Amino acid sequence: MVVHYGSSSGIKASNRTITTQSSSGVPGTPEANDRFGTELAHGDLNNDGYGDLVVGTPLEDVDGDTDGGTVTILWGGSSGLSGGTTISDPNVSGHDRFGQSLAVGDFTGDGRTDLAVGSTGKDVWIFKGGFTKSGGAAGTLRLDTEIESGAYPDGAVQLAAGDFDGDRTDDLVVASAGGNYVYLGASSGPTPQTEVGNGFAGALTVADFDLDGHDDLVVGNDFVGVLDGTAKGGYVTVFPGGPAGVDTTRGAVFSQATEGVPGADESNDSFGGALAAGDVNGDDFPDLAVGANFETIGEAEQAGNVWVLRGGPSGLTANGAVSLNQGTPDVPGANESSDLFGSTVHLADHNGDDRADLSVGAPGENSDDGSVWALRGSASGITASGSVSFTGPTVGIGDSGKDPVYGKTMSGS
Repeated sequence: MVVHYGSSSGIKASNRTITTQSSSGVPGTPEANDRFGTELAHGDLNNDGYGDLVVGTPLEDVDGDTDGGTVTILWGGSSGLSGGTTISDPNVSGHDRFGQSLAVGDFTGDGRTDLAVGSTGKDVWIFKGGFTKSGGAAGTLRLDTEIESGAYPDGAVQLAAGDFDGDRTDDLVVASAGGNYVYLGASSGPTPQTEVGNGFAGALTVADFDLDGHDDLVVGNDFVGVLDGTAKGGYVTVFPGGPAGVDTTRGAVFSQATEGVPGADESNDSFGGALAAGDVNGDDFPDLAVGANFETIGEAEQAGNVWVLRGGPSGLTANGAVSLNQGTPDVPGANESSDLFGSTVHLADHNGDDRADLSVGAPGENSDDGSVWALRGSASGITASGSVSFTGPTVGIGDSGKDPVYGKTMSGS
């Protein structure tokens, strides 16, 4: 796992740390196919003013339980990340792949940051805020969800957090192969609100795109078409928040068939397979990045593409949508088959100018070495000018028998 630290000039290949289960202070032992870093989340879990990183290792064997899974918190500080604490599975015999999904938020309204962890089971565990480096969470809550349990991809495949009803307590979205469900935060733990979306969610993200005080939920359906025959290559739906929570009656659909979105709607593009929200132009309204890693560009099949849609007073709009790929002027590289550009996207302010910058992962680049791009936010939105890219070998991830696929996972994507 690679952490790139921001600076006044953005992120650089040299300003980074590489962390494994062999790193000093990190619990666990590195073993083949543990999948350390498959899932990531971040937040200030111990309330010390520094962000901490939560790492899922869903295929870790735990005390004889094959693929039982585990979660590690890496603690932030003035010198970056150092040391770690294991969050153990409270129900080892009830499921596998503990840590296959993660979300951070204040789900009980006590002002402290909680951690939600999913597995192949129906139960999502809430680890209550008040974390310490030596003792872990202040307590646990078990959320018995409406999802299917069993072998992967059953269970909580994705989790997301946001305040949909505006009560200053975070709500939790649980996505599974059998449906997607919203649970409203409460002092005793999240309670059911509604089922949302059509089909399996390839990605989730949350932001208040119209700044009405209620977060909105974005669900990506990257391999499911809209019932009217449009959006053959995938689509995203924005469900607005409101006083009662997520409003499933007013979903706005965006795809390559939407007027204003560049490109052609083609089967199996995987539009909506990656999502991220952030304010790229400094107008305070969050914008949305959408990845389609199977997009064919010219003769390059599955080269991949990313779009940025703008937020505003009326919510998300396709007007002024921007399309980006390795053929875009000033974006390093070239469109090649199976690059999978747009497999992951992330929006965060890398250089402290109060505009979100865009990171894009292409794990298939250079025969699965993988690569990550950083494109800057500006007053006019994301710009390719001055963009940079890093490959796995560039940042120090070698090919030791298995391909690095650098960029396959990003925190918050």
